[in-house]
Amino acid sequence: MKAVILTLISRYRACLMLIAAIAINITPLLHRACQSETLKADTFPLSKQNKQSESAQDESEPVLAAITEGIEFIRADNVPAAIRSFERAVSLNPSSVAAHYNLGLALRQDEQLQAAANSFWQAIQADPAFVLGYVNLGAALLEGDNVSQAKDYLLRALELDPELGIAHYNMGLLHQKEGNLAAAFASFNQGITQAASASKSHYQIGLLYLSQQQYSNAQKAFENAIELDKDYAEAHYNLGVSFVRQNILAPAVIAFDAAINLQPNFAHAYYAKALAFADLQRYEAAKELLTTASNIYLTQGNSEWATIAQNQITLIEDQEQL
Repeated sequence: MKAVILTLISRYRACLMLIAAIAINITPLLHRACQSETLKADTFPLSKQNKQSESAQDESEPVLAAITEGIEFIRADNVPAAIRSFERAVSLNPSSVAAHYNLGLALRQDEQLQAAANSFWQAIQADPAFVLGYVNLGAALLEGDNVSQAKDYLLRALELDPELGIAHYNMGLLHQKEGNLAAAFASFNQGITQAASASKSHYQIGLLYLSQQQYSNAQKAFENAIELDKDYAEAHYNLGVSFVRQNILAPAVIAFDAAINLQPNFAHAYYAKALAFADLQRYEAAKELLTTASNIYLTQGNSEWATIAQNQITLIEDQEQL
């Protein structure tokens, strides 16, 4: 692909470069019972709405204190300390669903997938009707590419709650891994039904449309995601990609700017905006953005993309001589 990419600046080539960078944030989604921000632990991960056990209300004060302490550490971005607090809660009550579940969320946030999966498994052993335990166990296994086992747990979650959007969302990701795009579309469309999974489901639908070159549909899906979550940087970025693929460059630049404002180190967004500027013959601005992108790539340890960005500067300089 690079041999094709690094030949000349054009809308077609720019699109090739953009499509290489769109697979952002395609990861299983873990979820709290309170249905707010993901990957954050919660003191009481048990919910009447999802028909789950209410055993957390019967926890002893020391266990609740340890869990609450863990929550505060999570809010302070001190994940290792939170893990220790949740582990203490587990040691105080090995049958505590809340302790195991929150420990799993914290371990997942610390990228300890196997340990997180084990904690979610312990949670459903303590309460076999705890649907979010199955969802998050399936999500952790899916992220670890254990598709077969992930499917079993996600299907069990849907048996317990057929309308749980977050379970449908993760099933959509699983179907993507299986190469079953029709089933993925269907699952993501069901994931739209609940607020907690709606924006990410719209986003994944947008990526599927992009992969099928249905760019106006992709645009609408990303706009839907942004309408639900205006701070969704990846959705803004891929909205820009969908505009570029339709040769609508001015709105693309606006979308890339939104992504950059939300994530100032979003290197791909700088890079994509630069290519849009190059197509608009704003060469100096394009080169400045590519330099910024290259520097960010280097700080992120991505030397390959840093080199690609530098090569683009050379190509633009060649273009200016024509």
